This record gives sequence, structure tokens and C-alpha cells, in this order.
Amino acid sequence: MSILEAIILGLVEGITEFLPVSSTGHLILVGDLLGLHGDMVDRQLIIIQGAAILAVCWEFRARLLGTAFSLHKDANSRRFVLNLVIAALPLAILGLLFEKQIKEILFKPVPVALALVIGGVIILWAERRKHVERIQSVDELRPMDALKLGAFQALALIPGTSRSGATIIGGMLLGLSRKVATEFSFFLAIPTLIGASVLSAWKVRHDLAAHWQEYLPLFSVGFVVSFLSAWICVRWLLRYIASHTFEPFAWYRIAFGLVVLATWLTGMIRWAE
Repeated sequence: MSILEAIILGLVEGITEFLPVSSTGHLILVGDLLGLHGDMVDRQLIIIQGAAILAVCWEFRARLLGTAFSLHKDANSRRFVLNLVIAALPLAILGLLFEKQIKEILFKPVPVALALVIGGVIILWAERRKHVERIQSVDELRPMDALKLGAFQALALIPGTSRSGATIIGGMLLGLSRKVATEFSFFLAIPTLIGASVLSAWKVRHDLAAHWQEYLPLFSVGFVVSFLSAWICVRWLLRYIASHTFEPFAWYRIAFGLVVLATWLTGMIRWAE
């Protein structure tokens, strides 16, 4: 992997992680186009995902610190943390049970393209149905709401679905306002992605320890690029949702997915089988 390729992967992760377009799907497609495969790429993905999580923690540092220091005295803070734990469970449990099968079958360009198209159609349908907003604040969420949101997030085990997209659209279907659904998706990313990154890093800890000098330059570049692009993207999305729908992302998903499928069917690009 070159420095330029590390920058590209960092940008892709940072820009797509919190948008409803699927970061995993984009990384699979971009990695295949660039011919990036193997251990180095897998290790780099762990690092840039961690950087994206850190960007969210930095953006919401006031809320996170306030929650941490008020857990002993504030019921809302305790319920907020409980909701995050509950919502993170479905994806964690299903991921541990079926990670190997999912990666073997679905971590390929064509299944990703199909998921992009199908997800785009679902977003269009969800945006055009009548919204009934019963929850206007993250603090109004109850444990059962969190469990349902966690079930929606678990759909993101299918690459191309989008973790943030599934959580946001699922939240809107459950009666959350667009702003609350988006914010909770950001907060839920913290335990979900930290858990996934720590588990992935633990599995390859010996390799990381043995080759850290070789990995360090690429890891450093990818980390910085991913952090900055994710932070900018999160700030932009919070402003965007105040007056816009997610329909443009739906059309992007459909168009991108169809292009991948067309190039595969015509043989213009030899996507990995």
C-alpha cells in the first residue's frame, strides 16, 4: 500500500462512515478497484475506523463528559448509557455468531452493489411516507426503543446496507425526529465501532506488535485523514439534516450500485467474484 492509497482509504472511511451510504461497502469497492488486499489493508481498516470514532467523540465531547460525570446523580444520564448498551447488543451478538459466514459470502463487490440499490429504494420509501414524530430528544428514548434501533443497526452486518443509514431510517420509522435519529446513530457508533475495532485489533495483536515500524507511516497518514474527514462530515451532516431529507443519498446509492452492476455484467471492470 502506498501513502496515496492510505490517504484514499482514510478519506473513504471518514466521509462515508456516518452518512447513510455504507462505509464498509465503499471500502470493499474502492479496495477492489485499487487492487488492495491482504493483511496490511485489514490492519489499516482497523486504524481508520478508530480514527472516525474518535472524531465523533471529539464532536460530542461536551455531552459525553457531562454524561460520564453525572452518572451517579442523573437518571437521564444513566438511561442514556443503558440505551446505548442495549442498542449495541443485537449487532454485537449476531456479528460474533455469523462474522465468518458474512465475510465469506457478502464481502464482495456485487452483493455490496445490490445492497446499495436496495437500501436506496428503502430510504426513498421511508422519506416519502408520512412521518409521525413522537420523540424529539435523545433523552426521551426508552430501553425498548433502543432495542428496536439496535435491531435495525444489526442489518448493517450486510455490507452495503450502512450502519448509520439503517439506524437513522429505522429511527424515523419508529417515530424519532430526523435530528434525534441522526444524533443517536452517532452516539451508538461509539460503543459499536469501538467494540469492533478493539476485537479486530486483539485478534491481530501479535502481527501489529511485530510489524509496527513497517505499519506506522501508513497508519499515521490514514488515521489523520480519516479523523479530519469524519469530523468535517459529522459537523456538516448535523447542519444538513436541519432542512434536508436523505433522498439525495438514496439516489446516490442507487446510481452507484447500478454502475457497479453494469460494469460487472458488461465485463468493463473485473470485480472480485
